[in-house]
Amino acid sequence: MKMEEVQSKLKEIVMDRLNAEEDQIKPEASFVEDLGADSLDIVELIMGIEEEFDIEIPDEDAEKLTTVGEAMEYVKTKLAVED
Repeated sequence: MKMEEVQSKLKEIVMDRLNAEEDQIKPEASFVEDLGADSLDIVELIMGIEEEFDIEIPDEDAEKLTTVGEAMEYVKTKLAVED
C-alpha cells in the first residue's frame, strides 16, 4: 500500500466517523479540538482504523493519537509504508 492510499483511506474514516469535511482533515488537525470528537468518537475512529488497515492499536498507543498526522504516521509505521 502506498502513502497516498493510506492518506485517502484515513481521510475517509475520519470524515465518516467524525462527520468532518474533507478540507478540515489536515495533518495538524486535532481530533478533539479541531474536529469535535468526544471519547466515544475516538474509540470508533481507532476501531475503524484497525478494521481498515487490519492492524491492532493498543490502548496506550491509541491515547497518543490525537491528530490526523499522528494517526497517519502510526499507520504508516505499522504497515511499513514507503513514502
